[in-house]
Amino acid sequence: MGCDGGTIPKRHELVKGPRKVEKVDKVAELVARWFYCALSQEKLRRPIVACELGRLYNKDAILEYLLDKSPDKSPMESAAHIKSIKNVTELQLVDNPAWAGDKESIKGDKYDDLQAARFICPVVGLEMNGRHRFCFLRNCGCVFSERALKEIKAEVCHK
Repeated sequence: MGCDGGTIPKRHELVKGPRKVEKVDKVAELVARWFYCALSQEKLRRPIVACELGRLYNKDAILEYLLDKSPDKSPMESAAHIKSIKNVTELQLVDNPAWAGDKESIKGDKYDDLQAARFICPVVGLEMNGRHRFCFLRNCGCVFSERALKEIKAEVCHK
């Protein structure tokens, strides 16, 4: 039957080894960065702003964060470096014509393809889904892929 005194436990049965560290899924992490606000964790919707660290935020979430000065509320670590609205840049994003998105069904009975991006690079046409690096210009807010900025050697905005 077991545990009646006739069994001798082995070492692996008595000593517990170190716990395995859970690995974060890279695809899920990229989806979270490019599809959700870093402050409110809601889906990104226009107007979208970015800080100097490259995090994307909904503009209304940043405004609510900056206006709420209550002493009992601790600052969020994802936006602790943002002291005023001048620390963020409003982005001029180009819509992806292949993205179906929220146009089809509101019920929630459809499959959301998280690999298809909502925005694209206006110069090269790369999707802004986290697989490729993107940059934005602080003076105008235009967003381009890093590949487009390397191909076109210019100091001015491409638009």
